[in-house]
Amino acid sequence: MKVTVVGAGAVGASCAEYIAIKDFASEVVLLDIKEGYAEGKAMDLMQTASLNGFDTKITGITNDYSKTAGSDIAVITSGVPRKPGMTREELIGINAGIVKTVASSLLEHSPNAILIVVSNPMDTMTYLVHKTTDLPKNKIIGMGGALDSARFKYRLAEALDAPISDIDGMVIGGHSDTGMVPLASHATRNSINVTEFLTEDRLSQVVEDTKVGGATLTKLLGTSAWYAPGAAVSGLVQAIACDQKKMFPCSTYLEGEYGLEDICIGVPVILGKNGIEEIVDVPLSEAEKNKMKESAAGVSKTNGLLEL
Repeated sequence: MKVTVVGAGAVGASCAEYIAIKDFASEVVLLDIKEGYAEGKAMDLMQTASLNGFDTKITGITNDYSKTAGSDIAVITSGVPRKPGMTREELIGINAGIVKTVASSLLEHSPNAILIVVSNPMDTMTYLVHKTTDLPKNKIIGMGGALDSARFKYRLAEALDAPISDIDGMVIGGHSDTGMVPLASHATRNSINVTEFLTEDRLSQVVEDTKVGGATLTKLLGTSAWYAPGAAVSGLVQAIACDQKKMFPCSTYLEGEYGLEDICIGVPVILGKNGIEEIVDVPLSEAEKNKMKESAAGVSKTNGLLEL
């Protein structure tokens, strides 16, 4: 199993690290345009192999896509990260050109690869890959929902003063501060709905804290987060590589599902060896349906800024 990660910055390096530590891939290729940068990150990570007990080979490459040939899965993290005060949507002009070039270069050498898009604005970048490549829809996956759901579960555990292993919850919709739809109606602690433990006001605060989770970290760190995004990507990659049939909310191209057409947005999917193997229809409350429509309208507006 060969996995390529494009972009050796904080997010890309974290992706490579978590994938390697899980030890299911034979090789991880880390590629960057900055001379020697990916090579240095790869060497540093390989020097942790004996300490962390993994045998995955990590190779660093400077902008030579021929070395990514034969990749089964490729992760696109390249692009400009958010700075404090920026929205994900403000990155579209810069990142669209980067993502389009990266996707084309990857598929030139690995035409059957499954692509996972991380670059922001993530739903629109996923849509761009759909519109500019010949890959089937099941092989193009946007990462956002997996990360947003992890942040939702963190906030729920915090509010409940509970171990996070007790918590289950999911976020669908767009990967943006205003577009996320945390499914409070489905969130549970050991199968018991969280509404049994939290007041309506406290649960509303959890939802709002989740939606601005990325912006909160960007303000604190001065740039985008990287540990949780890297872990989210590694979870998706492992589910595909190991054919786990796991359910994650991911940005995928919809053709009528959830009443939406010609859009990439976060919904629950089953991930296995073929990428997205099924889109799962989860019952939503009327309020959640309305929020999903609002989210889709926002994503479509951002998509309209693309030059396809």
